[in-house]
Amino acid sequence: MPEGFETRVTWPFECLRCLHVWEEDFVVRTLGDAYGNETQIWLSRGVVVQPPWSGACCPGCGAYHVTSFPSGYLARHPELVPGPEPEPEPYLAPLPEPDSVPVERTHLPGRLLVAIGVPVAVFVAYELWANLTAAAHPHH
Repeated sequence: MPEGFETRVTWPFECLRCLHVWEEDFVVRTLGDAYGNETQIWLSRGVVVQPPWSGACCPGCGAYHVTSFPSGYLARHPELVPGPEPEPEPYLAPLPEPDSVPVERTHLPGRLLVAIGVPVAVFVAYELWANLTAAAHPHH
């Protein structure tokens, strides 16, 4: 039966592209079998992940050019820790105020009528001309 234990660790990171600094918490499960073999399973928020040294991704810009600091480094250097994250922008733009200046609208139905009507009118005129010409000059 495998035996093991869990350890909670915090890894500080810095993105070498955008210089974003952050920390991630991990749970490391160390498991051993009856033959003395050990393995580690890394979890982040309950999901199995790769160890942090094998390809961390910057949450700020998505780059993989990331370096890590020794454990506890950011606690000794609080000047590197960014301030609180700003409030996220709303997904939908707020509705304009009722007393705001109205936005000038273009008349799309009129443009659509012109875009469709002119080619149809040219086609109908050509067909009428072709039929009238053919009727005026019958081929024997």
